Amino acid sequence: MKFLKKIGKALFGSNKPKKAVKSKRKVSKKKTIKPAKKKTAKPAKKKVSKKAVVKKQARMVKVALAALPTAEVTHYFPHVNAAVLKIKAGEIRIGDVLLFKGHTTDFKQKVTSMQIDHQPVMIAKKGDDFGVEVKSRVRAGDLVFKK
Repeated sequence: MKFLKKIGKALFGSNKPKKAVKSKRKVSKKKTIKPAKKKTAKPAKKKVSKKAVVKKQARMVKVALAALPTAEVTHYFPHVNAAVLKIKAGEIRIGDVLLFKGHTTDFKQKVTSMQIDHQPVMIAKKGDDFGVEVKSRVRAGDLVFKK
């Protein structure tokens, strides 16, 4: 319990009001003269174009989105090696490379065919449940990342 109290104090501070501390030292009112600081030459700053900044930001966004799961496996049909995926973010197209990651699952695969309600589709968007043929067993709850 003491450990949790210490963590709480470290994060949120003490809940007791702080007492005013009186200084016992007397401060002299003499003025002191400080020596002048030497000026140092600063290196010239590089000018960065707006296009370079936009490219860097786009790359950072792409890396951040790659860390988030695109979809999740909701069901697996072993007799036809097909999985049902529910898209959480973005979209998945035919030709995309998907990374299936789970407790016992870890493989990459290119999407060759997709179906929604037994009808072939080219693109699946956020919120769609769609079927995709997989080369290995997947389990409900496995996360799918887009590469």
